Amino acid sequence: MTRSWASTLKLPRSTFPARVSAADRAKYLQRCTDELYDWQRRARPANDNNRTFVLHDGPPYANGSLHVGHALNKITKDIVNRTQLSRGNRVHYVPGWDCHGLPIELKALQSQKDLNNEGGRTPGSAAVIRKAARALAEKTVQEQMKGFRDWGIMADWEGHWKTLDKGFEMKQLGIFREMVDKGLIYRRFKPVYWSPSTRTALAEAELEYKDDHVSTAAIIRFPLVKLPEDLANNPSIDTSTLSAVIWTTTPWTLPANAAIAISESLDYIIVQSATHGQLLIAKSRLEYLQELLKEELTVVVPTIPGFTLCHQATYRPLFQRPGVEEQPLIAADFVSADSGSGLVHCAPGHGMDDYEVCLQNGIEVFAPVNDEGRFTAKAMPSDPGMLSGKHVLEDGNAAVLEYVDSVNQLLNSHKYQHKYPYDWRSKRPVIIRATEQWFADVADIREAAVASLEDVQFIPPSGKQRLVNFVKNRTEWCISRQRAWGVPIPALYDIATGEAVLTKESVSHIMSVIETRGVDAWWTDSPDDSAWIPTSLQNTACSYRRGTDTMDVWFDSGTSWTQVENAVAENGRPADVYLEGTDQHRGWFQSGLLTYVAHQLAAGNSAIKAPFKYLITHGFTLDHLSQKMSKSIGNVLDPDAIMNGTLLPPLKQKKIKGAKKDAQPRGPVYDALGPDALRLWAASSDYTRDVVIGPQVLQTVHTSLQKFRVTFRLLLGALDDFNPAANLCPYESLRKIDHQALVQLGELVNTCRHASDNFEFHKAVTALNRWVNLDFSSFYMETVKDRLYTEAEDSLNRRAAQTTLFHIYNFLQELLAPITPLLVEESWDHAPDAIKSHMEHPLRRTASRPPAEWVDEVLGQHFPDLMAANTAIKALQEEARSKKLMGSSLQSFVHIELPDNESLSVFERYSSELPDLFVVSSVTVNLKPQRPESITGAEWNYSADFELPSSQGTASVHVYAPQDAKCVRCWRYAVPEPRAHEEDPLCERCHDVMGGLSHDA
Repeated sequence: MTRSWASTLKLPRSTFPARVSAADRAKYLQRCTDELYDWQRRARPANDNNRTFVLHDGPPYANGSLHVGHALNKITKDIVNRTQLSRGNRVHYVPGWDCHGLPIELKALQSQKDLNNEGGRTPGSAAVIRKAARALAEKTVQEQMKGFRDWGIMADWEGHWKTLDKGFEMKQLGIFREMVDKGLIYRRFKPVYWSPSTRTALAEAELEYKDDHVSTAAIIRFPLVKLPEDLANNPSIDTSTLSAVIWTTTPWTLPANAAIAISESLDYIIVQSATHGQLLIAKSRLEYLQELLKEELTVVVPTIPGFTLCHQATYRPLFQRPGVEEQPLIAADFVSADSGSGLVHCAPGHGMDDYEVCLQNGIEVFAPVNDEGRFTAKAMPSDPGMLSGKHVLEDGNAAVLEYVDSVNQLLNSHKYQHKYPYDWRSKRPVIIRATEQWFADVADIREAAVASLEDVQFIPPSGKQRLVNFVKNRTEWCISRQRAWGVPIPALYDIATGEAVLTKESVSHIMSVIETRGVDAWWTDSPDDSAWIPTSLQNTACSYRRGTDTMDVWFDSGTSWTQVENAVAENGRPADVYLEGTDQHRGWFQSGLLTYVAHQLAAGNSAIKAPFKYLITHGFTLDHLSQKMSKSIGNVLDPDAIMNGTLLPPLKQKKIKGAKKDAQPRGPVYDALGPDALRLWAASSDYTRDVVIGPQVLQTVHTSLQKFRVTFRLLLGALDDFNPAANLCPYESLRKIDHQALVQLGELVNTCRHASDNFEFHKAVTALNRWVNLDFSSFYMETVKDRLYTEAEDSLNRRAAQTTLFHIYNFLQELLAPITPLLVEESWDHAPDAIKSHMEHPLRRTASRPPAEWVDEVLGQHFPDLMAANTAIKALQEEARSKKLMGSSLQSFVHIELPDNESLSVFERYSSELPDLFVVSSVTVNLKPQRPESITGAEWNYSADFELPSSQGTASVHVYAPQDAKCVRCWRYAVPEPRAHEEDPLCERCHDVMGGLSHDA
């Protein structure tokens, strides 16, 4: 009869599938997110035994679809939270959304226009806009929430907050009231960044700087009227033609010119121009002016100290205003010897520095430009029609230069490419324009804010100086916006004088009305409704109106720490971690810091803290060519497409006719990779830099995820009949190979724990990938397959291997739990009941540390020598395979010759395990030059020298044809020649396992 021995082998069996079904994925997703978060909230209540870890969500903007940048952000946060959960902590993570502001309002306006409704800001339109904006934001929040949950994000989704929630708005107004009472909020007519395209003031954080903006620059001369006495009496100077020369990239600001700034420390000269008369310029700028004017300028007066001109010289205004005949030359620190003419045109209504220096000199602020960025009639009172209505960045700029040329004061105009601020929403250039705005005083709190960062840990460390610089360089924060969709600045205005009323009492009263009527009532109630006016103001002769300005959205999100201040984070801070993109140093990180510091100062706290203990920043996501992602060039990747994919082969992309070979095709299409692949990509990325994602990256991630899956399948198959309660072997009963596997596992665990505790998840993933591919697959599984499959079921050798694999299974689950929770959940679902009853669920388990006994220093010293021999053996086997002399590595014998007794004793110590270690049928060792005679008589043999790392000595290895016959059960060549001709020859070990009985198929 034909006999089969396969059924006698303990081959691995497991229900763990090669691929997870969509139905199972949904089940596992629910278990490892919502159910897990609810469990930890119940099982780990906030008390002395359970520290609450708080990650405060930097709210995404509720406008538009999710992209891979969101995925990097949210998944990294989730890995942080799950790592803390695995450390035994209770996690508090309540997601939030930023819902107010311009982009949503613009969409709301467009929707009203599409419905043929009034889209402008006419009486009553604010209520319409707010209703549409609220509906849009609420809808987007639900859509984004579903996307986040599909990525396996564990959070209190039901308790999420939104900046449009009444409770949030009331807390925000409460912080605003504290700052009012502390004197940190004030109103001032001064220049701010103004967006003509969206007709509102902007903060620095709402700007994008475009490096290739092109302006029309101009060199203008201003005829001097008055000079210091020594210059006025200098016979070389022709006062009738003498002019001060300025260079400007914003000619449109010339109608608002109020002074010319010079440097007291610079030397100036007067030069003669054949075309333009005598000109006053900085001595250092002579060559530059000659090049631009294309004219040799003759020096008339070689040196004039700048300080002698300050307030001693005046000039005739270019654009005459009533009552202004002359304007002064003043001193300013911002005048440079390296740019322009060394004299700077100052328009305090259109420049931050200009405003400050003119304010110090008592010069009035003037800004003849309206909300749309168009000149008003006041720009040119002598001929209002010349400029009125023209856009300052377009035809208005050209009209100004045309006029300057007509009065013979334009020396030169040219195109100039430079860095320029743009509105980050409309992508259109902004201007600087003086308007009445509300400001928060940063100067009074920035010292405390900077000091509070001293005990904050920044990741990466460079983030600290970046945030400190932003705070130090800021004196005030423009918090008012001229929009309808937002939290109102609760100010009242005297109708007759326009004077604003903003006090703790008035804000408190308005908050009480909002509490009753809701914030929309601020816009919808009748303008004459006296309920909004505090009693103290109702008894006066003045009439008041409600303001229409809303708060900067950064003030909204900046006060979001109020949502977690009672969550009991460590050290009395609202949160342990703030984690966002690096652009938030000038945005949310800064606004959150400033409002929290202001809150503490208002409360009289002496020990000022930042609202976070760790401040973590990540870079931007780039395509596979390291280019910024953009819908216009078609290189944007949809996270859902990556997860859910199509029926196409893995990571195959549609070909675009005519597309360049290295170009990213539009609309890349992927096979369904699932949320764990998206998570593994985020975890494996060094997020402190810009992060690349594309087909090749995703293919690598997919391969790694499959390797983890195969590893779990191998482990579960090998542990199918293992009961830890009965079969777990003590450490001393394990074989040396098992000990080495546990050494490697312990090193992996310690490496991953250290990396994760330092938020360096990519280092943990790198270590995991290396361990899975080398230490586990290539080394340990290869060495123990024979024991697992061929030894008797309850033999010590087999149970020792299973014990080791049981430890590997448990620790691998713990290490992967924060990164690929669905895979871990699935692996637990398919685990044998005996294992489940012995261990706590891996996602709920407090991760353990490797036992101290796993550290084997002696084995650590010996193992490099053994692996050096293994490497040499594998190379010789490959040579034999290339000649088709052998197939399986078991079809070879090995003999090792060692150089001295010390190295011989090392190999003899492990002699019984060397066949398993090298996966061969026989291993012998001896001193050089002794070798078995069987080598010379072998059908084939190969030999090589190798170096012993421990001693630098040289050993030799021989790989040769086996001398015994193949065992039909275990396939080892271990059947002695006398029995080789039996019908089904078994080796001695297999004979003992089978009890000396043959096995019929």
